Amino acid sequence: MMGGDYAPLEAIKGVQSYLSGIAAPVQLLLIGDKELLEKLCIEHHVPAEQCSIVHSEQVIGMHEHPTKALKEKQKSSIAIGFQLLASGKIDAFISAGNTGAMLVGALFSIKALEGVIRPAISSIIPKTDGGSGLLLDVGLNSDCKPEQLNQFAIMGSVYANLVLGITNPKVGLINVGEEEGKGNLLAQSTYPLLKENKRINFIGNIEGRDVLLNKADVLICDGFTGNIILKLAESLYEISQEKKIENAYFERFNFENYGGTPVLGVAKPVIIGHGISGAKAFGNMIELARVMIEKDVMKKMKEVLS
Repeated sequence: MMGGDYAPLEAIKGVQSYLSGIAAPVQLLLIGDKELLEKLCIEHHVPAEQCSIVHSEQVIGMHEHPTKALKEKQKSSIAIGFQLLASGKIDAFISAGNTGAMLVGALFSIKALEGVIRPAISSIIPKTDGGSGLLLDVGLNSDCKPEQLNQFAIMGSVYANLVLGITNPKVGLINVGEEEGKGNLLAQSTYPLLKENKRINFIGNIEGRDVLLNKADVLICDGFTGNIILKLAESLYEISQEKKIENAYFERFNFENYGGTPVLGVAKPVIIGHGISGAKAFGNMIELARVMIEKDVMKKMKEVLS
């Protein structure tokens, strides 16, 4: 509750909005300054029967060194959250706090699924036909090996099927040309692995102009490329707001519509929110966590990877 530029007020508003609008039984543990959270819960009419407060007396700042901060601030909301997740006292962990600390916690507190070389983070890409695609990796792994991209394709396919509801999702490798043999050494070495992978529906290379079209459902690339695509996509919403362009398609680029970014390849759901997350984003992060738990996404991912 203490992570993010507008914490904990926007987080509280998101919790209240979510709990007042959903019929599914959900129990939330709110980790943060107990006195402050109790006051805000009363002010914003948060249902007490669906929330428990876990006190934390430290906060990891947005610009602190992730590993050092987690090690030295064991009583921070992020550190306590991962302790609770690792011990099985909660089923998923959400925060809009220090992204690096969230990633370090996910990698070293929860551990990767058996056989996963490196977890990845993904992002929803709005398609022009009204559908959604999944882009990964978008920043966790700037440099990748072909075997990693092959695993990203498997994890992305499972997530797209279970969470986005896409049957037999089409997997495309982001490249500088459509023909096999195009691209840098990574792309050239990854293509045959994807082509031979019977657990995915690989359609071949896709180019930058295909990202927003309905050519592929799961878009695979290294984290360096993916992060550039993600930030460019985010700018479309910002530009439309600045230019006062009212368009339903551009509105879909608002990150708050999707809540946060799940870490794929770790044993339990960890969802990382944008530092500027508002109430809408927090509500959508909670819903994403609920769906991932209900669909048992991590267990299915483990089965397919093994």
